[in-house]
Amino acid sequence: MDHDKIAVIDFGGQYAHLIATKVRRQGVLAEIRQPEDPIEAYAGYRGIIVSGSPSLASQGEDSDYTKGVYDLDLPMLGLCFGHQEIAKHYGGQVIHGGRQWGKSNLHLTGEHDLFHGLGPVEQVWMSHYDSVSEVGPEFRELGYSTTTDGGEGHRFAAIGSDSLKRYGFQFHAEVDDTLNGDRMLANFVFRICGCTASWTMEGYIEEQAEALRVHVGDESVFLLVSGGVDSTVAAVLIGRALGPGRLHLLHIDNGLMRKDESRKVLGLFSDLGLDEHLHFVDGSDVFLGALEGAIEPEQKRRIIGDTFIDVFQAEARRLDIESHLLGQGTIYPDPIETGGTKRADTIKTHHNRVPIIEQMIAEGKVVEPLAELYKTEVRELGEWLGIPRDVVWRHPFPGPGLGVRLLCNDGQADRSGFETIEPEVAKVGSTFGLGALVLPIRSVGVKADLRAYEHPVMLSGEAPWERLVGATSVLTADVPGINRCIWNLGPAAPQSARPLPATVTRNRLDTLREADHIVMEALRRHDLYDEIWQCPTVLVPLDLDASGGELVVVRPVHSQRAMTAQPVELPAALLDELREGILALPGVTSLALDLTSKPPGTIEWE
Repeated sequence: MDHDKIAVIDFGGQYAHLIATKVRRQGVLAEIRQPEDPIEAYAGYRGIIVSGSPSLASQGEDSDYTKGVYDLDLPMLGLCFGHQEIAKHYGGQVIHGGRQWGKSNLHLTGEHDLFHGLGPVEQVWMSHYDSVSEVGPEFRELGYSTTTDGGEGHRFAAIGSDSLKRYGFQFHAEVDDTLNGDRMLANFVFRICGCTASWTMEGYIEEQAEALRVHVGDESVFLLVSGGVDSTVAAVLIGRALGPGRLHLLHIDNGLMRKDESRKVLGLFSDLGLDEHLHFVDGSDVFLGALEGAIEPEQKRRIIGDTFIDVFQAEARRLDIESHLLGQGTIYPDPIETGGTKRADTIKTHHNRVPIIEQMIAEGKVVEPLAELYKTEVRELGEWLGIPRDVVWRHPFPGPGLGVRLLCNDGQADRSGFETIEPEVAKVGSTFGLGALVLPIRSVGVKADLRAYEHPVMLSGEAPWERLVGATSVLTADVPGINRCIWNLGPAAPQSARPLPATVTRNRLDTLREADHIVMEALRRHDLYDEIWQCPTVLVPLDLDASGGELVVVRPVHSQRAMTAQPVELPAALLDELREGILALPGVTSLALDLTSKPPGTIEWE
């Protein structure tokens, strides 16, 4: 079937494919195009959306692309970097300044089709270092921004030229934290581009099934299954497309699983009728041996990814099915965070994007039927396929498992930049009536589409949730070198923090497994499990006030697609249960709640 189509030009921003997803959810097919694509590639499209980028438009970065797209008689909408490039091309100015990330208010200057059905002030989501300071003669300001508390923002947060059919948003309309961003994109797609809705998830299933049959041909697929929603949906889709007889499933206990996980996974695939070729390997000794002494997050991820392949290949040889294609439940955030496109900055390497996997992909030996989808779409697909709801809506769990929630350290404090960071952090903490301690470790974050490996801050003191989140927003936005804040749940504000030497060991994993189990069961008891999208529990080798033990951090978040997330306030009674259960675990002396949105802090700490 022919569909009306929108082209999304991917400049390497973290949300480029999210734009396409949001358009598809309006029932209009969206396809990714690269900035170097020839003009001929845009034949048949009804409009163009230009994505954000880790590059700086003010510095002329990433300016070598097919500028002929501006000559096309197609409506164009730019988001963030795309907004700045459109402004520049038509005589405007872009400056390096006006840095923002997080929620802002967009004030509309008047009525316009792009904002049809919306109010005069809309909450939007910013993540940028550059700003448009002037527009060309055919453009006008459609909206300006202020901070959510009414503070000064920036001009030209939305611009447009109806004569040229060129528009730009400084904010990210595609993320869920722009509350009516879907409506804005829909207005562009339908009211500006004149598209008709015809694309559906049901049709996608049939298209992917046919694509699988073409890709696999007469061969079979060997799929690694964790029991999470991604690999489960991939297994059912592949099984339906090829037949269960041509699908071998392998579940590997890597020693990094949740409590009693493997038994539950094997029962799940038996219930789904996919146990004709279901294989199980206890590879915990192999994985823990490979991880011995590893400390750096990227090193651990690569080791886990490489070891998965080693175990997979050994099992394939044992079963004499080495010629089978490798199946994976990869979804789009995995390759995009690993720098999977030419321009995308590497936020963190996912285990399904280590070099050996990339080589196999290049050789056509990998099958990934979900690679263009986000978590929300995978869940929707799972429901269409008839997978039980408790499986479809299970909390996401990373492929490397607890390996990326078990932080490691060589025992050396990282205090680089503390002489300037600490006074600023103390000042902000005092403003909000909170104790604020910069921690001498780092965690992964993302700022303006770039990886931010920076320090967390521990906040202490009784305060309303809004004040805690407000302090976090100010610290991560205004203090360079800070990308995450956590709230101390202990009885007293710590005055010192010292990293402990720690690696991946069975004892530490068992401690983390128990802490994670306590958190999951508490969420279920308080009827919050389904409300919360994901809740990582992290074991941090950090000794506070010479207590002699480690720190556990609990990170509940609301999200839909993993590209943005908001922290969740937990009720006092649940926090009391966590204190009682987790602080009683051997080797644990401190507990904290993560307060950070994404961006600037990734959902996982590593």
